[in-house]
Order: sequence, then C-alpha cells, then structure tokens
Amino acid sequence: MIKYLGTKKNDQGAILYVFLVNGLEKQIRESALKQHPGCYEALPASAKAQIGKHREWLSKL
Repeated sequence: MIKYLGTKKNDQGAILYVFLVNGLEKQIRESALKQHPGCYEALPASAKAQIGKHREWLSKL
C-alpha cells in the first residue's frame, strides 16, 4: 500500500515527497522517485505537473 501524504522541504531547501509505504513514512527526493516502485504513480496530477515543470526548466540550462 502506497499513500501520498504531501511534500516538505529539507534543511538544504530540496523538496521531499512524503509517502506512507506499508505503514512506514518515507521521504523521497524527486530524483529518487524512479527507485521506489509505485511512488510516482501515487502522486496526484498537480505534483506530477510540478515535476514536469522542474524537468523542463532543467533541460533549458
């Protein structure tokens, strides 16, 4: 079971996505979402859109 709880920022200012995975809270960086099966799919459309904007912006650099 994977449930999206929200986002928060760490001390360095990076956005962490917070999930409840099998009863345990996990905080995952955007770049590590692919390493956690099912977490990206559990994100709401608004969070996926924000990730898309970040990736688009980074591709322009």
